[in-house]
Amino acid sequence: MKYILMMQFPLKSWRTDAMGLWPAEDQKAQMAFLRRWSKELTESGELVGSQGLAGWETARIVTARPDGTPAVTDGPFPEAKEFLAGYSIIDVESEARAFAIAAQLSAGPGPGGKPLNIPIEVRPVMHGPGDVG
Repeated sequence: MKYILMMQFPLKSWRTDAMGLWPAEDQKAQMAFLRRWSKELTESGELVGSQGLAGWETARIVTARPDGTPAVTDGPFPEAKEFLAGYSIIDVESEARAFAIAAQLSAGPGPGGKPLNIPIEVRPVMHGPGDVG
């Protein structure tokens, strides 16, 4: 069954404590953790793909105007508390395994090696209308 793991980063922290502002050794530790996490899941056959996303300030919201042309506005909205920082698609045997993998990702090291414990939204991926997994 496939799941998407969506890494939610607190917007308040991004403004004051973005990874680019961390000490170099903490940045290296986080990147090493992500490489190990990805390698282990790739080797087990559970990782379908994973991508980090550019910062929230680059996000745009697009809707179609009545004539079909794009209407583009800045996003996310200022009242948002979190933004999508990255995502992974995994293919696992059970929901429990998806939760275990998400917990590993959430606990990646932050400044001073302290676990980040950032929210990871876990959702099944649909195959067709009404089908998940």
